Amino acid sequence: MTTFFHALGGRVLMPALLLLLAACHSASVDRPAAAEPANPDATPATQALLSNMHELKGEGFMFGHQDTMAYGVQWQNQPDQSDIKRVTGAYPALYGWDIGHLERGDASNLDSVNFQSMRQWMLDAFERGGVVTVSWHMTHPGTGVGSWNTDTGAESLLPGGEDHGALKASLDRFVEFARSLEVTLPDGERGLMPLIFRPWHEHNGDWFWWGKGATSEQDYIALWQFTVNYLTKTQGLDNLLFAFSPDRSRLELSNFESAYLYGYPGDDYVDIMGIDNYWDLGHPSNEASKKQNLEQFVASLTGLAKLAATHEKLPAMTEGGQDTLFEADFFTGRLLSGLLANEWTRQIAYVQLWRNANREREQKDHFYVPYPGHPTEENFMEFYRHPATLFEGDLPAMYR
Repeated sequence: MTTFFHALGGRVLMPALLLLLAACHSASVDRPAAAEPANPDATPATQALLSNMHELKGEGFMFGHQDTMAYGVQWQNQPDQSDIKRVTGAYPALYGWDIGHLERGDASNLDSVNFQSMRQWMLDAFERGGVVTVSWHMTHPGTGVGSWNTDTGAESLLPGGEDHGALKASLDRFVEFARSLEVTLPDGERGLMPLIFRPWHEHNGDWFWWGKGATSEQDYIALWQFTVNYLTKTQGLDNLLFAFSPDRSRLELSNFESAYLYGYPGDDYVDIMGIDNYWDLGHPSNEASKKQNLEQFVASLTGLAKLAATHEKLPAMTEGGQDTLFEADFFTGRLLSGLLANEWTRQIAYVQLWRNANREREQKDHFYVPYPGHPTEENFMEFYRHPATLFEGDLPAMYR
């Protein structure tokens, strides 16, 4: 068992939990002998990040939160803040950011996060030993309409298409941004910080222009493969790990493998096999009972972990949660229970919950982790204290 588990911050292992971890550690799930990145030219630090995330499997999962440093339910524009830190005193292990509107040349993203500030928060996370993941709600490069407009798909953006140049121009904006993330790496040299890049997410749904309906499966695969090849082979971004993330609501559990692999671009183009799951965690459109939800949550994680093992990829819950946290025991009763259900669910390497919208600015309640005074605060503390949940201070040296 790794020695870093909750060694900081007074997080003490109880005997019963030690027994649980011993059972986890003796699970019969085999790990890949070596975690090989999809990009054979990935930098040593990027390779180390992938390898270290594989090593965490069965020991615990990294806990992540979207936009955690930018704002919270009750605050915004305050240095070194996070609703997670306000409740627990700790930062999350994983920091999620979205670069939607970077392609338009805007100063801020679609949720009003300034890109220069985002860049600094990414660099700060790296310096503390955290991990950064990036998604992209991209405006359609050809038509200029937003991600959720499905009148036009990806066909015109592919090589030979009339808008192919516009796609490359959009990707170049990201290249410029990624190249600005220069850090001192563990070997003492200056280089680019590793990123988990999660483009074209939830493609098996019909709500994005790159999704089902607007874009065919063949064109989606071509879009993904071109994106990876352009960023790595053409532009030389060797600091990226690529995460594939269909939406759980459109995955038929009885036919999980076939449903999951819709649009899969191939093992040479993916490092992380993820799933975006709001559906099993209390989504208002899901009329199943809480017990059925939990069973299906476990089934989805189990199916994902088994499939990832077959492909020698890293399994992760790349996005999800319960909006407004209306269940007092959500974190232990739903999330943690599902993640610790069996030897396969314990292979999930990280969990990323969505953002905590600022109530004053956005005039609504929209949040996925508690803030001080919220009824789930104590349940979240119980979740935080559990030895399987990894926050920033619990991580080993992820880039060595």
